[in-house]
This record gives sequence, C-alpha cells and structure tokens, in this order.
Amino acid sequence: MMQPTSMSPGVRSVEWVRSEVPLGNQLVDEVEHLYYSATAPKKGGPSLKSLPSVGVSQPPARPGAPTSLAQAIAWPRPITPVFPHPLAGEGIWRPAGPPIDKGQPVLVTTYRPEVDYPGIVAYVGWFDHTRTAIGYYPGRYEPPHAAVRGPMMVPSSQRSRLLATFNGGFTYVDGHNGSTDNGLMNEPLKRGNATLVGYRDGRVDIVKWTGGLSTGPDVAWARQSLAPIVENGRVNPALNADPNSPQWGYTLGGVTRVWRTGVGIDARGNLIYVAAPGQTVITLARILQHVGAVRAMEFDINPEWHTFITYSHLRGLDPTGVGPNPMQSDHRYLVPDDRDFFAVYQRSPGPVTVPFK
Repeated sequence: MMQPTSMSPGVRSVEWVRSEVPLGNQLVDEVEHLYYSATAPKKGGPSLKSLPSVGVSQPPARPGAPTSLAQAIAWPRPITPVFPHPLAGEGIWRPAGPPIDKGQPVLVTTYRPEVDYPGIVAYVGWFDHTRTAIGYYPGRYEPPHAAVRGPMMVPSSQRSRLLATFNGGFTYVDGHNGSTDNGLMNEPLKRGNATLVGYRDGRVDIVKWTGGLSTGPDVAWARQSLAPIVENGRVNPALNADPNSPQWGYTLGGVTRVWRTGVGIDARGNLIYVAAPGQTVITLARILQHVGAVRAMEFDINPEWHTFITYSHLRGLDPTGVGPNPMQSDHRYLVPDDRDFFAVYQRSPGPVTVPFK
C-alpha cells in the first residue's frame, strides 16, 4: 500500500487484498460478485435519443457522390444496427485522427448491442495493421515478473507517432496469463490460453497457444488472457455450457453484467478493440463476433480498468478517452501505470520491437 501507484487508495487497497491477504483473491471475487449482481442493469427502460460522440466528424457526402474506392476497400463495413430504428451515426466508422498514406489508421464507432438493454452502448476501435505498429508494455506490478519493466508508460521518444492506447487482459494471478516482450519471457505462456501476438513484421493475430513457455524470434510480443471466446467466426460453445467456469475468469462469475473489454482479429488481419458496460462474457463474445472478429479474447473487466484513448497532435499530444471511466484519466499511460497496456503507433520502417527506453 505504501509503494508508488497510479490507482486511487480504494482501488489500490483492493489490489493489495488480492495479492497479499490469504485467500484475498477469492474474497474480493465474492464481494464483487454480490455487489455487481445487485447493481446489474435491468432489462428495458427508456431508449437513448443519441449516441456518445466519438472520433472526428466528416462532412456528409453529396447525394449520389461515389464512395472512394480506396476507402471502400480499406475500411471495415459499417456495423449492422441491432435496433430497427438506428440512431444517427450508429455503427458508422469515424477516423480518430489524420490519415496516413491516404488511409485511416484508427477508426472508432458506437452502437447499441442488445434490444433488451436499450441504454447500453458498446465502444469499438479498429486498427489498420498496414499503417500501425502495436507495442506491449509492462506496468508497475503487472506482469509480476517482467523481464524488462521499462518506463511503465508510453516512452517520451515514441509519443510523436502515438495513435491510441488500450488496457491489457486479466492479471497473471487470475488466469496464469503469460506474456513476452522482444523475445524475453515475463511470465510463462500457458497452453490453451488465447494469445494476442504481435509479429516483428507488423502483423497481429489471436491464437490458441499450443507452443512452449516462450515465443520464437519472429514474435515481437505476446499477451495471454484466459481461453478464446470467438474461434473461426463462432462464439466458443463452452461459454454457453458453463459461463461461470473459472476458465473465463471467476471474477463476477462470467454471467454478472459489468464493464468488459475484449480484442478480436477481423478477416483481413486488423485488430478490433471493444469496451462496453453491462456485459457477460457471452454477450461480449457476441459483440466481437457482430463487429467482424473471426477470433477474439476477453481482456480486463470491472469498471476500474477499461481504457481506450486516442491521440491528436494538433496542439501537442492531446488524449481523448473513448468511453466513460471516471476512475481513469485520459492521461493514463502517459504517466507510469500499475497495469500492462498496449500502444498503437504510426508504422515506421524496420521490424516491430517494444521501445522500452
């Protein structure tokens, strides 16, 4: 509790109980399960009249004006609305910054994922793997045995090309989720876990890990988080069979509706990030499937941890949070943070590595 932290005293105290008190992890899980079950969103209620604004507004196209062929090829399809009467801009992608090489590296959008819960909004980000490079950074305390702890924030030397940041997955103690950076093992990789892999040539993918404790020389970084929730474009059937299984993270029981995050890979190899309140692991998987992920995994959950930030460079480095989180600043990851995270950069020549310095 007396060590440096980026968390509030309340959140830090819960983390301390989890890691230092005998059976503390199970105790916190039980308390959270009871609390969030009691405060879970109820079905129905009034529908929203508008969606939160995200991204950069673009001038409307002239009636009959053709869509740019390059844009039509490069951009993902708009997200199909779930409601019969979609709101303005629902599921429509917007850029989160200026174009790079005449294309958009980061797109964002919002949509309502469930008719039974008309007040819930999902926040979605899409990253073009041909124009971006993604780095994985350890935080102060997660992963617990980082080979190189590094700056625990976006390095100052890399901020001129920073496009976005987002949170990592479940902690190591919650799922024995291994990770590596630049060929160095932080925590051993676990067979069967979903693994977000960044390759040195810039590709990213999600695989069900079948290898050894670490990665080969072609991998820039790897981060695991529980088992896959979408495989081959289909929701993992085990989610429906036993959503309370510890395999999916016992915290909140898998069926308790709370903020949840996840990442997926679309059919073109681009990375998708999702954050939404009031989700179970099953509904999160369905969101990722609906927005185009053919492979997906759950990332961190609970209202303290979801963080998706985009950056503009018009007046210095200007962060903008995508999705509300009063417990986290938009400057998270620009100062040392307790948890590991990902940074999305403009692609630069040469192989992808994590620039720790």
